Amino acid sequence: MREFTPEQIRNVAVIGHGSSGKTILAEAMLLSSGATTRIGRIEDGSTTSDYHFDEIERQISINSTLLSTIFRDHKINIIDTPGYSDFLGDVISSLGVVDTALLVLKSAEGVEVGSELVWNYADKTETPVVIAINKMDNEHAEFDQVVEEARARLSPDVVIAQFPVNKGPNFSTCIDVIRKKMMTFATDGSGKYEETEVPEEYKSRIEAEHQALLEKVAESSEQLLDAFFEKGTLSEAEMAQGLKSAIRNRKVFPVFCMAAQMNIGVGRVMEFLINYCPDPITDRTFPALKTGTDEETIITPSPSGDACAFVFKTISEPHVGELSLFRVYNGTITAGSDVVNQNNGKGERLNQLYSLRGKERYDMPKVTVGDIAAAVKLKDTHTNNTLTAKGYDTMIPLIAFPEPVMSCAVKSKAKGDEDKIGTGLHTLHEEDPSFRVRVDQETGETIVDGQGEIHINVMTKRLKERFGVEVELTPPRIPYRETIRKSSDVSYKHKKQTGGAGQYAEVYIKLEPKPRGEGYEFVNNIVGGVISGRFIPAVDKGIQEQMARGVVAGCRMIDMRVTLYDGSQHTVDSNEMAFKTAAQMAFKRAVNDASPILLEPIYEIEVTVPDEFMGDVMGDISTHRGKIQGMDANGPFQVIKAKVPLSELYNYATRLRSITQGRGLFRRSFSNYEDVPGDVQQRIVEEYKAAKLEED
Repeated sequence: MREFTPEQIRNVAVIGHGSSGKTILAEAMLLSSGATTRIGRIEDGSTTSDYHFDEIERQISINSTLLSTIFRDHKINIIDTPGYSDFLGDVISSLGVVDTALLVLKSAEGVEVGSELVWNYADKTETPVVIAINKMDNEHAEFDQVVEEARARLSPDVVIAQFPVNKGPNFSTCIDVIRKKMMTFATDGSGKYEETEVPEEYKSRIEAEHQALLEKVAESSEQLLDAFFEKGTLSEAEMAQGLKSAIRNRKVFPVFCMAAQMNIGVGRVMEFLINYCPDPITDRTFPALKTGTDEETIITPSPSGDACAFVFKTISEPHVGELSLFRVYNGTITAGSDVVNQNNGKGERLNQLYSLRGKERYDMPKVTVGDIAAAVKLKDTHTNNTLTAKGYDTMIPLIAFPEPVMSCAVKSKAKGDEDKIGTGLHTLHEEDPSFRVRVDQETGETIVDGQGEIHINVMTKRLKERFGVEVELTPPRIPYRETIRKSSDVSYKHKKQTGGAGQYAEVYIKLEPKPRGEGYEFVNNIVGGVISGRFIPAVDKGIQEQMARGVVAGCRMIDMRVTLYDGSQHTVDSNEMAFKTAAQMAFKRAVNDASPILLEPIYEIEVTVPDEFMGDVMGDISTHRGKIQGMDANGPFQVIKAKVPLSELYNYATRLRSITQGRGLFRRSFSNYEDVPGDVQQRIVEEYKAAKLEED
């Protein structure tokens, strides 16, 4: 692929709710640019971007895919992102490195939960957004209704740049508000169109829409507003420059209409991206950090500056190895050059650089500032790492990936695969930081955390395909806690004679509950030396060890005060081990006398669902021991806030999708511990005792 100046580059992420047509739109953009000869089909796995085996199998986008193409003497780096919320991490990482987001809305469904979710992330990254209302050839297609919904749900600064003439199955014609022309597109998929004068019946509307756009652009700048008040309008040059600036500064969000499957309206949007959307360096600066500090600095991008690139995605390709996708924020990266990974201080050599179009790779001798490319087989570089020229100690801020909503315990199906599994899981995490792996120190289980059932299943299938190991996924053991309701007072004498030196220790302890969250307290009230000071720590240690193991159901114990107030010892047979044993036996007896209870972790959840599913979702939460905390209306959506036991959330992401036909989303966070209901506690204790019997 030939070289381009930064001003000739456009970086665009195609974002939106699942099944809005993002992948087919990306296909149509490739066709319009001459990069392909036809629009691929998702059903037969022939699209350029959804080429991984798991995407073809599931017929959904799972990975964000870089599709570089050339259109009107410009290089457009298109990133086709997943719409399924399980793979939100790829959307977030893509939005962090592009200069424009193309938000795809469906003409019938309008603004959906996923649309709003990705819009909010674009807002966080301050990414300019162009909106495409797709599937205008749908029988139930609407345009004006979707635009009004977008203004209400997304921003009042949504403006019409194009509106349809004949929405529905025969859609082929729209009116361009900027050019004030009618565009009639060929229906053969070529993307060609003819411009004609606007028919008389649409002239009043085109004038009103053009005036509305003009006013929005004028409002985006004091200088333009003064000119507008002075002349009542803006010159063509003022309008063009003002629109560019308004889009870059997120003061205006233009809307287009299209039918991507028919390649209708796609070429016009690509022209708009080139003519009005920001390039990677003009009037741009980027926040950064000085390596190893919290000190902020600014990168003013220049082709001749010190090289600085940020790796936003890592993918593993068969027969190729790891590909690190990066954007250059400063300077120029050259094949064969040596760089430093600012996150770990290690050097890397960039032997091969590629421009990507799906699985196709094109050699690049150098990558200039603002461009997006891939490097092969970097030794110690992963997603979220910054690579720079030696001596340029600057880091791009890390991408904040979403918190997990589902956890599973991982168990090897074959003995001896544990090391391979550990290595594979950590490699998958480095590729996709929204997939996490950890060892639960309390239960000893290996836990994987992800964005949903499909996310975790996809990652474990990759584990099998790439590392040759199979795992079984089970619900993680819930980290219950044990505590007490009332005080108790006990003593225990440990006496053991074995022929030689024996063991002797006697302790008197008082056990008292403490308020939730105040932890463990040991009080030494021994007076008169009835127990030697050197044995007191052994009593404390013995109790703490027993608290870690639990008494009722093998769970860690919390929130209690233990007072040691009396005891006795033997001049020969007493030792630390004897007092440790006596303390543990006394503690167990004291717990059983103090009305022991189990506590369970409670999570706060926030569920966003369309109105029509609110009742079913609330009913499901209540059925699973959840407590509704409140509801907020958010346009056509309801945000339900509830507290739910962690044990009831194992497959909640799947349940929610089933209830809401895939249109519900939720987030969770730990809240507190609460008493386990009596019947649930009885079942947990019985299961624990049964497991202990099996072990014995």
